[in-house]
Amino acid sequence: MAKTDYYELLGVERDADDAALKKAYRKKAMQYHPDRNPGDAEAEKKFKELSEAYDVLRDSEKRATYDRFGHAAFENGGMGGRGASGAEFAHSFSDIFDDLFGEFMGGGGRSRRTGPARGDDLRYNLEISLEDAYLGKQVQITVPAAANCGTCSGSGSRPGSSPVSCTACNGAGKVRMQQGFFMIERTCPSCGGQGQVIQDPCEDCAGQGMIQEEKTLSVNIPAGVEEGTRIRLSAEGGAGARGGPPGDLYIFLSMTPHPIFERDGKNLFCRIPIPMTTAALGGSVEVPSIDGGRTKVTIPAGTQNGKQFRLRAKGMPQLRGAGFGDLYIQTQVEVPVNLTRRQKELLKEFEEESEASDKANSPESEGFLGKVKEFWSDLTD
Repeated sequence: MAKTDYYELLGVERDADDAALKKAYRKKAMQYHPDRNPGDAEAEKKFKELSEAYDVLRDSEKRATYDRFGHAAFENGGMGGRGASGAEFAHSFSDIFDDLFGEFMGGGGRSRRTGPARGDDLRYNLEISLEDAYLGKQVQITVPAAANCGTCSGSGSRPGSSPVSCTACNGAGKVRMQQGFFMIERTCPSCGGQGQVIQDPCEDCAGQGMIQEEKTLSVNIPAGVEEGTRIRLSAEGGAGARGGPPGDLYIFLSMTPHPIFERDGKNLFCRIPIPMTTAALGGSVEVPSIDGGRTKVTIPAGTQNGKQFRLRAKGMPQLRGAGFGDLYIQTQVEVPVNLTRRQKELLKEFEEESEASDKANSPESEGFLGKVKEFWSDLTD
């Protein structure tokens, strides 16, 4: 039975470039892969044919010969006996598998020695006050982490001895097993991918090379940090196994709610209650600032509830740059309570005087009432 044309088998044109070939093969190989079709002899056969076709067409020399002579070029040991069959096909397929699926097998494609593992990255949650964020601060933190064993200096071996190369993988950390016509690469079960084994383990760390301990670190909190700011301390995380590089420590900052100020970026907001008389007649109030200072703010006569006053450069410092944000003061006009009889009489007199006056003392209220009357009038027309 004649073989199917390699280009037709992969579903590509004869002038397809390497990228198109690889894409076509990836798609079909995924479809007919034996792992996705267990026990399906036809799928396994198809998968083998696809791999053979791709092996030929991906090689410029083989492809040129195939384009000229077709399948006959690889029959009876053609191309110098380099046809894709038997053990040589298995090795060739292993190369193809590495190229296409290497990212799913650890991202490396070719087998490589893994070496000592990097230590764990650690997270530490640190809560600071708004004043600390304004001024900046040096804080001491205690972090539990894995550290190199002092007895064996992190090697895992008893002092005076050393790890030896793993005989199962010859120090590579991975082993290859042939299953059918292709190779599978796995982490060496004897050494766990380290490439070395401990024959005489350290008594203090039981051959792990690490012990658990707490360490104290000094952390610089720069002025202007915000909620959620992340500070990275390089190489201050967990120790690496058997001499591997340490991980990093990440400090995540959160802010304690402030009783007076609310923050929005580099700006601060503060609500200031003022008496009704001050809002009506005018006056001044003394307001605090985050640096501990005091500022006198003039309140104009007729100030309404919610009026904002801006104090320049009284906010938070810029984290990465010069300058400060602003402080916004928002008035909260307070209605008097627990009135005496005389106070009630005075307010009643004020109300009567306001009604008799030609000047509008409450323009917003009167304007709203006018709109309401107009609305009701439209409904009755």
